[in-house]
Amino acid sequence: QVHLVESGGGLVQAGGSLRLSCAASGFTSKYYTIGWYRQAPGKEREDVGCISSNDDSTYYADSVKGRFTISLDKVNHTVDLQMDSLKAEDTAVYYCNARIFQGLSILHDYWGQGTQVTVSE
Repeated sequence: QVHLVESGGGLVQAGGSLRLSCAASGFTSKYYTIGWYRQAPGKEREDVGCISSNDDSTYYADSVKGRFTISLDKVNHTVDLQMDSLKAEDTAVYYCNARIFQGLSILHDYWGQGTQVTVSE
């Protein structure tokens, strides 16, 4: 069973930086994607970005492109989200998701508990 734990959230002023980490355990699959999502109070959960174990390709939402960077350590099963030039609009709870594949079929989604990021103006 896969267990995900996010860490690194906190309070930062606009223009500052934070690095979030997602530590995975019980992870043996070779084919998966790791996605970062966020949810602000009263709003739907939205994509931040993701990375694929198949080819290390990344995707970023337009709202964070050029400011956020996802990195994957396949050996230690750790995923980081480096956030630079933070804005007040980035304030949200950030979640890590692991999606396990067999071919093109999704076997299961795993979620972490989330970590709070607050950006003050």
